Amino acid sequence: MNCDAQKLYVIYGDNPDEMINKLFSKVKIEERIDKNARIGIKPNLVVAKPADLGATTSEKLCEAVIAYLKAQGFTDIVILEGSWIGESTARAFSVCGYTQLSEKYGVPLIDLQRDAYSSVTVDGIEIAVCDAVRGVDYFINMPVLKGHCQTKITCALKNLKGCIPNSEKRRFHRLGLHKPIAVLNKAIKTDLIIVDGLVGDLNFEEGGNPVQMDRIIVGFDPVLVDSYAAELLGYSPEEIEYITMAEELGVGKCLENKEQVVELNPQKHSKKIPHSREVAQLARYLDDLDACSACYGSAIHALARLDDQGLLDRINTKLVIGQGYQGMTGDSAVGIGSCTGGFTRHIKGCPPTAKTIIDKLMEQFVLK
Repeated sequence: MNCDAQKLYVIYGDNPDEMINKLFSKVKIEERIDKNARIGIKPNLVVAKPADLGATTSEKLCEAVIAYLKAQGFTDIVILEGSWIGESTARAFSVCGYTQLSEKYGVPLIDLQRDAYSSVTVDGIEIAVCDAVRGVDYFINMPVLKGHCQTKITCALKNLKGCIPNSEKRRFHRLGLHKPIAVLNKAIKTDLIIVDGLVGDLNFEEGGNPVQMDRIIVGFDPVLVDSYAAELLGYSPEEIEYITMAEELGVGKCLENKEQVVELNPQKHSKKIPHSREVAQLARYLDDLDACSACYGSAIHALARLDDQGLLDRINTKLVIGQGYQGMTGDSAVGIGSCTGGFTRHIKGCPPTAKTIIDKLMEQFVLK
């Protein structure tokens, strides 16, 4: 495996066009793809809802990817997706802005719910995979960074579930989701992952509780990406069964050290989307003074995981966060993020992951 396949590239902000240009220039993506390759882009359009509700891949992010590739001379690009059972992919394409995107750039939309499929066998499990997916030369996976009611998170590995027919999606649930998801990622080779971490849902892949995290993550190994995504959302990779199963199958390797994560810029953006009721309930535990969206999003995800464990009401100390706390000192509160470094008790990171916040609160501070 190429050594840079074990790196992740992260950029913070809210301008997908600028962010993709910087990311792709860093990894020199145009040098990795044959000019005559058929490039398939797989977003997450699980339902027909706009991206700002936290469920679907931003059409602006997808447009930035297509525009960059077109500018580099790539002409054979398609968008492939199969929404979840009960939703029309065609409707999702329209509502999510992909129909207009297709018309603007001349990029075909392939509805995988209507595609033919054939079977492949991996680790003793036979899986039906849509033919259009197997027909691309370079496969770009564009998941959303979000929670999931059954598997805790959904990101790169689970996003491939849209590449199988509806009948197979039903069978995946009967098989318990985790093992077939791992096997599916052995059957379909992902060449590039672009994680939409701009806005994702707190805990449900259908959206409704959006959390703004203002980041895009680029990687080449879906196991590496998902192990990092798990920590961003407050879990260890071991808590997400399909991640470790995929690693055991040789799909990729989990994150081993912080040096594998290359951050291209600092995060200073503090404008946040309006809170849903559930996010507002969590936010009342935070004293926020101009917190960056990425740091704030990590804190919200951490509080949600503590709530899941019945620990939220045990927090009896003020939690402070944000750029407005720079230079302040104190010992009566716990600071979250590097801006609160003057506090006696603070959690390092710019931004820290939700998992780091949880671990520090439980090991050293208010939940000890």
